[in-house]
Amino acid sequence: MNCFRSEAHVRNWASYVEGTEEGITPLPDMMKLFSGSYFKRRMDEDYVSHMFEYAREMIQTMKEIGKTGPFWKRPK
Repeated sequence: MNCFRSEAHVRNWASYVEGTEEGITPLPDMMKLFSGSYFKRRMDEDYVSHMFEYAREMIQTMKEIGKTGPFWKRPK
């Protein structure tokens, strides 16, 4: 993860790849995503038992922050 102060700085970054705009995510959205159970509860003894539940929660959060396009899909 790279942190930039604006989208313009991302686009001016030497390693920026055209077509990856969908991956530009504001910090509050990343905080919301990473504060969910999928990440927060990884050290719980019953994590594996609840992993699918946590994954559904994470997917819902991704929908809420608008991260549902092709960039965010798992490769086949």
